[in-house]
Amino acid sequence: MPDVTATEAARRFSDLLDAVEHDGERFTITRHGKAIANIEPTGHGRGSATKELLRSTRPDRGWAGELTEVRDLLLVQERS
Repeated sequence: MPDVTATEAARRFSDLLDAVEHDGERFTITRHGKAIANIEPTGHGRGSATKELLRSTRPDRGWAGELTEVRDLLLVQERS
């Protein structure tokens, strides 16, 4: 996924969208050398494949507890 500066993305936004739409390209937008956003093709459909996959598997009883444990490990970064 090629990096594109925010300034370049603003100047060439239409070209970036054309590349995404027609060629399936993906771009990472950077500002001051830091990755800020990705531009990529959206998924097609309404999630029916995901829903079917979820229906075809057994529920994992321990998942909610594991999710809570992972969330407790996250640090919240204050924004100024």
